[in-house]
Amino acid sequence: MSSVMNEGGMPSQGPAPFFSKEATYAKPGFSRWMVPPAALAVHLCIGQAYAFSVFNAPLSKVIGITESVADDWKLTTLGWIFSLAIFFLGISAAFAGKWLERVGPRRTMFTAACCFGGGFLISALGVYTHQIVLLYLGYGVLGGIGLGLGYVSPVSTLIRWFPDRRGMATGMAIMGFGGGAMIAAPLSVALMNYFKSATSVGVTQTFLVMGVGYFISMTIGSLAIRVPPPGWKPEGWTPPVVENKMITRNHVHIDEALKTPQFYLLWLVLFLNVTAGIGVLGQASLLIQESFKGSVTAAAAAGFVGLLSLFNMGGRFFWASSSDWIGRKNTYFVFFALGAVLYWLVPQLGASGNIALFVLGYCVIMSMYGGGFATIPAYLADMFGTAFVGGIHGRLLTAWAAAGIAGPVLVNYIREYQVAHGVTGAEAYAMTLHIMAGLLVVGFICNLLVSRVNAKHHMSDADVARLGASAGAAH
Repeated sequence: MSSVMNEGGMPSQGPAPFFSKEATYAKPGFSRWMVPPAALAVHLCIGQAYAFSVFNAPLSKVIGITESVADDWKLTTLGWIFSLAIFFLGISAAFAGKWLERVGPRRTMFTAACCFGGGFLISALGVYTHQIVLLYLGYGVLGGIGLGLGYVSPVSTLIRWFPDRRGMATGMAIMGFGGGAMIAAPLSVALMNYFKSATSVGVTQTFLVMGVGYFISMTIGSLAIRVPPPGWKPEGWTPPVVENKMITRNHVHIDEALKTPQFYLLWLVLFLNVTAGIGVLGQASLLIQESFKGSVTAAAAAGFVGLLSLFNMGGRFFWASSSDWIGRKNTYFVFFALGAVLYWLVPQLGASGNIALFVLGYCVIMSMYGGGFATIPAYLADMFGTAFVGGIHGRLLTAWAAAGIAGPVLVNYIREYQVAHGVTGAEAYAMTLHIMAGLLVVGFICNLLVSRVNAKHHMSDADVARLGASAGAAH
């Protein structure tokens, strides 16, 4: 029971509002293994963002149907939809952090469902009326906000349910974001083929169906989510007696975290890891065709991209789970050290004609790219405690938004410079990959500098007790 206000403005006892944080506390006997499926119900949906490119070609033929005509949208115009979505993902995750910690995961996940599903519906109207602004506002802005809220909302809850396996828990959910495109891509194509006709490319109807479907799935996830009651621990588990100096038992407030050097070092750690990975991910198909001209077809290159997606997804669970055993800092040491070596070697492997090692090298690189996303929430919990980790994670995701711009821009402009100076084919990418290796060396140094948060930033025992008492009273 919780205290609510009656008509006279006085507190009275009554049931907590359904979407309040108080209403999500788990009752005795609740299995914590029900929480990862609830998180996946959201992350598998918002992972569709990685497959949005399947709509680009049909959207460029909305009027011409079979081919683009003068009044159709250009691909450069359509490209802004995805860019806006990723930008608002980072911004919403950053600014909604405090709100998430205050209202809890259920309301945040339901809000994400409304935004992401609603974004598809507004975009459907934009396609029907041929107003590109509605696609920008729908999928780009509103959908992007849904992406950000949906991405961060289950993370802190999972970490609290799995104090013994923080990395594995976040890896399970964030793996869903990496794998969502593997469901969305064929689903989108199948729906467009079903709805297309002599007068329609089928995108409007597909957006409507997917918007409703994603809203339902994400809503189910929000209804199923639960948070552990104050003081809960897994049965039979006790915190390690020998304290790991990189895992704190204290808590740092979300605003205080921004005053620590650790936050900015971890921001750079994520930014550099993502910049290197996302910079080459978008060029993977062209890169392998240029590296092995005549022996790799466009279809084979598409298969290569699909394989990279599998390793991107699997790496999220593998590396995050491994970090529970070898530690978060050591895991990132592997990312940066092994990644720098592979980025340096890949051009040589392509030049030597060794396609098997070339593909293997890229697959490992992509696994570490995905692993970086899945490991960072547990790293933050280790450094700043679990009380505000969801909000802190949201603010750190601005590194993703920045990397989403820096990575592709870096790759494209370096390649353009190379081509302008007579360097063509695979050789035009060699300098790019070597620069990415250099970025990972910088990331290695940043990770090396990460140390335990100074005790002056920790919440006082009184503040922690007040936080626990507030939650306990609500429960």
